[in-house]
Amino acid sequence: MAVLHNRVSNEELKQRMLAETEPRTTLSFYQYFPIPDPQAFRDEWYQQLTALKVFGRVYVAHEGVNAQVSVPQSRFDALREFLHGHPALAGLRLNVAVDDDGKSFWVLRIKVREKIVADGIDDPAFDMSNRGRYVSAEEFNRLTEDPDTIVVDMRNHYEYEVGHFEKAIEVPSDAFRDQLPMAAEMLDDAKEKKIIMYCTGGIRCEKASAYMLHRGFQEVYHLEGGIIHYANQVREQGLPNKFHGKNFVFDSRLGERITDEIIAKCHQCGEPADTHVNCVNESCHLLFIQCDACKTKYEHCCSRECQDFIHLPIEVQKEKRKGVEKGRNVFSKGRHSLRPRLGDLDPTL
Repeated sequence: MAVLHNRVSNEELKQRMLAETEPRTTLSFYQYFPIPDPQAFRDEWYQQLTALKVFGRVYVAHEGVNAQVSVPQSRFDALREFLHGHPALAGLRLNVAVDDDGKSFWVLRIKVREKIVADGIDDPAFDMSNRGRYVSAEEFNRLTEDPDTIVVDMRNHYEYEVGHFEKAIEVPSDAFRDQLPMAAEMLDDAKEKKIIMYCTGGIRCEKASAYMLHRGFQEVYHLEGGIIHYANQVREQGLPNKFHGKNFVFDSRLGERITDEIIAKCHQCGEPADTHVNCVNESCHLLFIQCDACKTKYEHCCSRECQDFIHLPIEVQKEKRKGVEKGRNVFSKGRHSLRPRLGDLDPTL
């Protein structure tokens, strides 16, 4: 009988990955296309990707597939051939990571979901096929030179905080389903202007562009392949780079350096910093930005309270954690807002 789920502990799998000698390539891809039987599709992919030693996170839904994975370099071509062999995925763009150590994932998880992007849209008239026009890095740069063009960042606050495009508008929410109506309302008086939307790899801004057209906006574009593809195009074509800082990514790296600029600040002391970490207190796991000095001072914790907690006897810590929801916390605009911790980060929430 085919094995369709992982049966080894996360810790053992992580150690196996770290012991690997062959380099891995981290990449992401997505495609909106109809999948009549997502569960059968998921099971077939689990077997095929396991055989290729692919690690990562893949979501399958009736509306398509969304994946962030790593693959041994010797099997990259085989993975591409497998993907391109599907009629709906022929020529699929693979976004190869910009700043990659190959240690992004250590287990393969493929999940069936209602949607590959949780958008909150329940309007039956919404048509995903009527979406904005792709723009390349070169076109993006040219369009943004027009002072009347509006650039919209469709990522969460903690992503925007460490890196974003010049003149980009932040939609102040940490849930994509809330950002869609918020973006439309924020730009309600600009329906006849050029709107360019972007995100990490393209999946969110593609749906956002369709939503904006649905809401009556006239000229909507979205950056093909998101920040990742843009950064690769800029480097390969020698184009001016309009992105500043770090691109937050949803794997164990938590970021890829696009430029040397540090535009964010340590959440504890306010000094320049853009390294996201999780509080080591098992009862907290807050995702926040911490500089090296504060990492030492607070022993990898987000606060004195958490620092005191980790020095309690292990049995006392366990007792105090009973019945306490670890939360889905991230430091956001001076408050703790509900978002995933490192192990469950998801760009499509």
